[in-house]
Amino acid sequence: MNQIQDIVKTYYGETLSGTSDLKTDACTTTDRPALHVSAALAAVHDEVAGRYYGCGLAIPSVLEGLKVLDLGCGAGRDVFALAKLVGPNGHVTGVDMTDAQLDVAQAHEAWHAEQFGYAAPNTRFAKGYLETLGELDLEPGSFDLIISNCVINLCTDKPEVFRQAHNLLKPGGELYFSDVYADRRIPADLAADPVLYGECLSGALYWGDFLAIAKQSGFTDPRTVNHRRLGIIDPALIRKLGPIRFASVTARLIKLEGLDPACEDYGQAVIYQGGIEGMEQVFELDTEHRIEAGRVFPVCGNTLAMLMDTRFAPYFDVVGDGATHFGTFPGCAAPDVFAGSVEETTPASPGGCCG
Repeated sequence: MNQIQDIVKTYYGETLSGTSDLKTDACTTTDRPALHVSAALAAVHDEVAGRYYGCGLAIPSVLEGLKVLDLGCGAGRDVFALAKLVGPNGHVTGVDMTDAQLDVAQAHEAWHAEQFGYAAPNTRFAKGYLETLGELDLEPGSFDLIISNCVINLCTDKPEVFRQAHNLLKPGGELYFSDVYADRRIPADLAADPVLYGECLSGALYWGDFLAIAKQSGFTDPRTVNHRRLGIIDPALIRKLGPIRFASVTARLIKLEGLDPACEDYGQAVIYQGGIEGMEQVFELDTEHRIEAGRVFPVCGNTLAMLMDTRFAPYFDVVGDGATHFGTFPGCAAPDVFAGSVEETTPASPGGCCG
């Protein structure tokens, strides 16, 4: 464990001076954020933004006033963007194990607070390992939202990270994160390669193992928000990896009790009333749920809970009392996150239910 952690610290603290040093497109982002999110990202200091190594857009909607935790915050790009989006009544904590990254983040806290017009920073940075979050000064059940951006794949005990995240979330809170996954389990010799590990590849979970771990950690119904195939830039790495395929996936794991193991039909639907910034016309819960404003949209019991027992509830009305069970919800199918070529950056949205 310590050896792997030392490899990661060295790679992100010394080997890489910026995103241009990367050998793959794993730790880069192609997602197109909403305008208000773009504005928040653009407001981040150039020195902080230049040390960004995320693989997705780990910034969901409806953030005002939330208490947020960023796992593996690095130099703090997402922390500071979220600090603007949650507003002065919200708060964002970043955790990272690399001193060089945290030094950059802490040096820019006052600058960002001044830029945002806050009387004091609404951010905090703590040094620690994601595998031992329970040892840090973080109150269980106190966070509305936990994010992470291409970091969990670097952890040595991934199941423990998901268990700790579940413990830190409030009921109805969510772990919204981007990470890299493989279409098979990584061979031991590749997992020990420091460059492959640092490039977020050889530490990647097999997608099937991720789904199992998430459910075992208490996140009964994992949802896929976005996904793209990854391309390998360096010829030497292509030869090492052979046929293994990788994908960057943004997922949301919502902490809710009493969810069904599968999607069940209770004869209910929702109507999105609009009003969410960046999703005024269409609310996107995941790849299978793009809910147009004003339209009656049938949902399974789990999806209903994800909308009505969370911060999204004020934006939805419910049709049906759920008193009758009609069997399995039709059309449920999880997306194939490894489908398509590496040039494709926008996943298809096949419709149906839970992914």
